[in-house]
Amino acid sequence: MTTPLVEMDGDEMTRVIWQKIKEILLEPYIELNTEYYDLGLEKRDETGDQITIDSAEATKKYGVAVKCATITPNAQRVEEYKLKEMWKSPNGTIRAILDGTVFRAPIIVKGIEPLVSAWKKPIIIARHAYGDMYKNVEDKVKKGEKAELVVTAKDGAERRFLVHDFASTDGIIQGVHNTKESIESFARCCFNYAVDLKMDLWFATKDTISKKYHHTFKDIFEEIYEAEYDAKFKSLGIEYFYTLIDDAVARVMRSDGGYIWACMNYDGDVMSDMVATAFGSLGMMTSVLVSPTGAYEYEAAHGTVTRHYYKHLKGEETSTNSVATLFAWTGALNKRGELDGNAELCKFAQMLEKATIETIESGVMTGDLVMLSTLPEKKKVNTEEFLHEVGERLKRLYNAC
Repeated sequence: MTTPLVEMDGDEMTRVIWQKIKEILLEPYIELNTEYYDLGLEKRDETGDQITIDSAEATKKYGVAVKCATITPNAQRVEEYKLKEMWKSPNGTIRAILDGTVFRAPIIVKGIEPLVSAWKKPIIIARHAYGDMYKNVEDKVKKGEKAELVVTAKDGAERRFLVHDFASTDGIIQGVHNTKESIESFARCCFNYAVDLKMDLWFATKDTISKKYHHTFKDIFEEIYEAEYDAKFKSLGIEYFYTLIDDAVARVMRSDGGYIWACMNYDGDVMSDMVATAFGSLGMMTSVLVSPTGAYEYEAAHGTVTRHYYKHLKGEETSTNSVATLFAWTGALNKRGELDGNAELCKFAQMLEKATIETIESGVMTGDLVMLSTLPEKKKVNTEEFLHEVGERLKRLYNAC
């Protein structure tokens, strides 16, 4: 590797697996050139979270990062780790700095059958990770009060809109926002990723009800597509398709997959977990953050597997699924190879993915997959044994080249 890969280490059981993947599957075969950032909770606390900011800036500089799962602390974690404060989500910080869109895709293997029988190909969820209810302002309203939306112009003039007159009952209100700049970045990330993967792109809102808020998303997507991407899509034989969110859900359930589904923030939050579960497991779900300027950050879609980590600390055996973390590494290595014109690195990444899938399809897998697999013969192995099993198949593939 010539250009450094930004490496973001993490927390708990995924941190343990991270090191094992490097020792067993990467370092014996390739010369890793990484710019390392420890995003473990202790180091974030020690640096006042500056290390998270630094890792995101490095990703903008070098273009490709791979990230281990990290803890977003709650009150209990603040006490457990004796933190100075309840630090923000590292993923949220990195997303904001990169102005990125999150794409989640399932890893398809024989024997792990989707709960939706029609699904034969991956469905990739693209989630707009800014605004809406995630940056809301809300309040409880007393009977007899009135809620208004007020917009103040530069010259001080006000536009007022009645939200509701709570004359006869208590109630609740919520104010949400988004920005033209963020929606444009989201649209370009989705169109670029569709071109990158040569896949159809679907987008859906509820513009028939939300005639300004949701309709603006629809209009921006359409304007950017027509001005910048129509010719590219047609030359690749792929389609941009818009529909209402309820129609999209119905179509998704009847489809065979094989497309990117772009969703507004809340829809993406919900639908990504639905798709992950329906395809089998969060442990078999990849996640990549893509910036509109072409920076990529790869990670697993799941968390730090806390329950297994506490067992690990007691010296007890664990059978933790490492596939999504492993595919974060292969995704990042493959993209680094593509950007650098390093065909050998791309070939190695694809070889490692093949070895991983072959291991599971041979019936060797961790406990969570044993419960899901329909293969007639299955063998449950522990966390490290699975990586060594992958390693044996990787060695055979590597030596055969």
